[in-house]
Amino acid sequence: MAEEGPQQNDRLPADARLDRLEERLAEAQKKEALRTGKGPAPDANEQLGQKVLATLIGGLLGGTLIGWLLDQLLGTWPMLFITLMVLGTASGFWSIIKLSNAKSKRDR
Repeated sequence: MAEEGPQQNDRLPADARLDRLEERLAEAQKKEALRTGKGPAPDANEQLGQKVLATLIGGLLGGTLIGWLLDQLLGTWPMLFITLMVLGTASGFWSIIKLSNAKSKRDR
């Protein structure tokens, strides 16, 4: 009794068996890349989206944190907190506008 490998069919021509083997190998490599975190590199649009999100959140949280700390030190509770939160958000949006304009100029 001849032993067959997994999912191997001897009745198929050699080319079909090799094609099937290559398909299974590619599928196994994709699964391994996902498992180890070595998947495909993110494209430029995904990177730009992540940069925009980080810029917006960083401006908002940075302004809020600095405003809160200054209010605690100076005893002017809501004034600097609100002012710097708004300024941080505005600076985040301003940075996003500059990013989008720079990308538009590069695309031309």
